[in-house]
Amino acid sequence: MVTQLHPGEDPGDEDGDAVTGEIVPFPGLAAAQVKPKRGEPGEWKPVVPDHLRTPEGRRKAAGWQIKRAKHHAAYHGVRSPWRLVLTLTWAFVGLARIAAVQIAWWWNAEQTFLRHKAIADGDTGKYLSLHKHAREVRLVRGFILLGEVIALAAGAAELSSVSLLLWVPVGIAGVPVLAWIGRPEDKPIMTSSVVPSAIDRLTVALIVRALGALGIAEMNKALREEPEKAIATIDGPMRDGQGWLWRGELPPGVTAGAVSDKREELASGLRRPLGCVWPETDHRRHPGALNLYVSDEDMRSVEQPAWPLAKRGTADVFKPELIGYDPRGRAVMVTLMFVSGIIGSLPRMGKTFLLRLLLLICALDPRVEVHAYDLKGTGDLAPLRPVAHRYRAGDDEDDLLYLLDDLREMHEDLPFRTKTIREIAENEPARCPENKITPELASDPRLGLHPVAVALDECQRAFDNKVYGKEIQEITEDLARRGPAVGYIILLATQRVDAKSIPPSISANAVLRWCLKVMGQIENDMVLGTSAYKSGIRATMFDDDDKGIAYFSGEGLRGRIMRAQKIDNPMARAIIARAYALRKAAGRITGYAASQDQPAARSFADDVLDIFGDDDKLWSETIAERLADRLGHPYTTITKEAVGSQLRQAGVRVKTVRETGKSGRTGCERAAVAAVARSGRA
Repeated sequence: MVTQLHPGEDPGDEDGDAVTGEIVPFPGLAAAQVKPKRGEPGEWKPVVPDHLRTPEGRRKAAGWQIKRAKHHAAYHGVRSPWRLVLTLTWAFVGLARIAAVQIAWWWNAEQTFLRHKAIADGDTGKYLSLHKHAREVRLVRGFILLGEVIALAAGAAELSSVSLLLWVPVGIAGVPVLAWIGRPEDKPIMTSSVVPSAIDRLTVALIVRALGALGIAEMNKALREEPEKAIATIDGPMRDGQGWLWRGELPPGVTAGAVSDKREELASGLRRPLGCVWPETDHRRHPGALNLYVSDEDMRSVEQPAWPLAKRGTADVFKPELIGYDPRGRAVMVTLMFVSGIIGSLPRMGKTFLLRLLLLICALDPRVEVHAYDLKGTGDLAPLRPVAHRYRAGDDEDDLLYLLDDLREMHEDLPFRTKTIREIAENEPARCPENKITPELASDPRLGLHPVAVALDECQRAFDNKVYGKEIQEITEDLARRGPAVGYIILLATQRVDAKSIPPSISANAVLRWCLKVMGQIENDMVLGTSAYKSGIRATMFDDDDKGIAYFSGEGLRGRIMRAQKIDNPMARAIIARAYALRKAAGRITGYAASQDQPAARSFADDVLDIFGDDDKLWSETIAERLADRLGHPYTTITKEAVGSQLRQAGVRVKTVRETGKSGRTGCERAAVAAVARSGRA
């Protein structure tokens, strides 16, 4: 049975033990624990928890324990000097108390009351008898106390004669005991560590109390009628990644979606920041099954791991790529090939950042032809210009006509692609076993079956245009229906979620859906699909500060909460610079990108000079490490020997140099590299 709390009471001490008390307004409130009977079918729990199955998950779990231990160590360490003073003080008090007790025992103090009573009653005989008995007892006890003193003195002398250091363990063992005897009960020496709420333990009692305070009528009714059975705990709270996971069942008639809609009130009841509380429907069970995850740190502000493709590596749209993390710290992956996608939200919630992230994945796959249209006109997709086959920013007549011409070309390309795939499947079935584009076919430039990514940010500006809107919408609808099978990736983003912005014929064919904060059920279902709101997938639960956080559904998965990797403009430009180099080497700079003035080719000396920083001298191995770490491709696998060879070819003198505070090894001086770089630019 779950213990109960007073309102406002801390859910547990530093070790997480619940505090007993009474919960109002539902006296006797508790949560039943659902336990499977032997032999009955049920959900098998994983032997190893999900969050411990990956190196990243194990690192996070260990990091939380280390963080908690560091907090306790710091808290108690800072207070240790004062506590030492308190310990010694109360130890002297304890010693005095022991002495006082011994003296009282020797004096036979327990008989004092009887002697006083005999005097008060005028019973001289009884008094004399008691007095005589007291003298005899004092004599015996006096010899006993004298023996104790002699034994203690002898023991102390013997201990000192052997070694004064032996007093250290005696003091370590004895002083705390004396201090415990001496201190008052209401003045503990070791106070509990005030663990911050970010790493405090979650208890069932606290969860039940918070659910009971949401003001849901059926929940309150069940709690009043059957407080012991209204809310059932299936599992937990248990440690899961960087937080606590509780799985339970709500009273009949109460859905997990109703709890999600009151996320702010739930966070208040749990005494947690809003960004730490993430309720979700457990779709594997029923609409009343709730999964409640309470993270240690606010998901909105916690630092995410670096995006793996930010500094090195290439992408493959045929394979899953990382785009973010869910509240439990699990990676969220997406496969962009053979799909269309929709992104919807209110303004300034991170919609364009998410769209740009998907386009960066496409850009890092040299086979993908990128068509980027920023119909809002603010230039958020401008970093993609060096690699874009088609690019436009704005929704003027010229911009929309440019888009329409591009869509017409792609629409005319559809029959060619389907015919090519059909012929390859008939003539060379081993190359096309499932009558769809394979990575091998996409990589062959002679076939023209490369993937094409088409992104329209603020797509409603194109669909609403009175002159070109109807044709743009018709072609986009056909591309969304037939295009994914032949290599077209259609990505639409809008901040005005309605039937005009996302026509049903397009949304019905969108496999991938991201819904950031929206205001109502209609907008929610427009992006995430019909009945998503009723199923408990509600992007209306997000707060105005939940930027970049969305419900993501697709690839056979029901909606799950995720926070997308945040890649700002400077980072995006650096990534595109690497993507440009990849495409340049593969001969894939086409269309708009080919017509633009591209950055001048950089020399090896320029790159080495950039990574030198403020250092005057660097070893060849240090240069190799920095090139691989900071510039990535094509320096990912460069060795110190290759660095030395290329420096010599560039005209830089390679010799023995000393890095600051280190020994001499083969390397070069910054001045020599700078001189070669300047001469090359001249």
